[in-house]
Amino acid sequence: MFYREAGQYKTTYAADMAIFPIRQDRYGLALILLVALVAIPAFGNQFLLNTMMIPFLILSLAAIGLNLLTGYTGLLSLGTGAFMGVGAYSCYKLETFFPQVNILVWIIMSGFVSALVGVAFGLPSLRIKGFYLAVATLAAQFFLQWCFARAPWLVNYNDSGAIEVPTETLFGLPVTGPTATPVTRYLVVLTIVAAMAWIASNIVHGRIGRMWMAVRDMDIAAELIGIRLLRAKLLAFAVSSFYIGVAGALMVFLWLGAAEAEAFNIDLSFQILFMVIIGGLGSIVGAFFGATTIHLLPIALRALPAMVGLSIDAARIDQLTFMITGILIIVFLIAEPHGLARLWQTAKQKLRVWPFPY
Repeated sequence: MFYREAGQYKTTYAADMAIFPIRQDRYGLALILLVALVAIPAFGNQFLLNTMMIPFLILSLAAIGLNLLTGYTGLLSLGTGAFMGVGAYSCYKLETFFPQVNILVWIIMSGFVSALVGVAFGLPSLRIKGFYLAVATLAAQFFLQWCFARAPWLVNYNDSGAIEVPTETLFGLPVTGPTATPVTRYLVVLTIVAAMAWIASNIVHGRIGRMWMAVRDMDIAAELIGIRLLRAKLLAFAVSSFYIGVAGALMVFLWLGAAEAEAFNIDLSFQILFMVIIGGLGSIVGAFFGATTIHLLPIALRALPAMVGLSIDAARIDQLTFMITGILIIVFLIAEPHGLARLWQTAKQKLRVWPFPY
């Protein structure tokens, strides 16, 4: 069959522990990247790029960041939306102070600012965990959102009280602002998300990832075998907040174009958390599955009635979306806690031995 590793011999440990050890997986990933880099920009319209693909990629990046903390380290956080806001506001202030520097530099640097804030709010994880840690991060969500709304310095004392994204160029092409084309913004977002997803995958498959998973499975046993909990937990908060902060900067500068403090409310935090739950805890690819379900499913539900000739009002579609999302969360928590990523792994394993019994 087409999905077999027969004849694919591995002679080194590095080859055996590769992220994609089977040749067909590498071919499949290359095909996906080819479609994303060539086909979608060439044939996609403005609706596909602005409404579907750009937010899908940005939310996937935020879900990867939360998954590094919750899925791989076992530390629950409900402050994802606030940390995205830290990335967005810090990127805006850095761009204001140094307008001559390329905006992509400040998008990445905003992740480091978010990482510092994440470490500060991650200090309680050294003493508390579980429900109490979730409450602590929830307090961070409300505190940071209050700062966004009550500190006019963050928006340069704008009368609107919102971040107003200026036009910035890259190699002579506008990448932010009203003159930036959807194709340009999409390619920039795709490049950043693909690179950071690859880095995250290497992190979790290496020594740091094994350290995080040991803390997740049993922190006392991890400490007994020599893992320093202080370093492991704060590093998880830092890396997670870095990814989330970059996602927040991308959301404002390359998707929305402007944002108020309300854009980073608790609803956004729960939305990212639901992506992780449905996509799969402890899985990088699960973040993309979760973003597909949470973000693209409502769009599909709105388009489907029109395709079959039905007329359903938007409020009813929203209610149906909430019902389906809730049902999916309950089903996956009970039947498959590792989410869609686990189902995908099971399907691939069955293909490897088909038609023999599994």
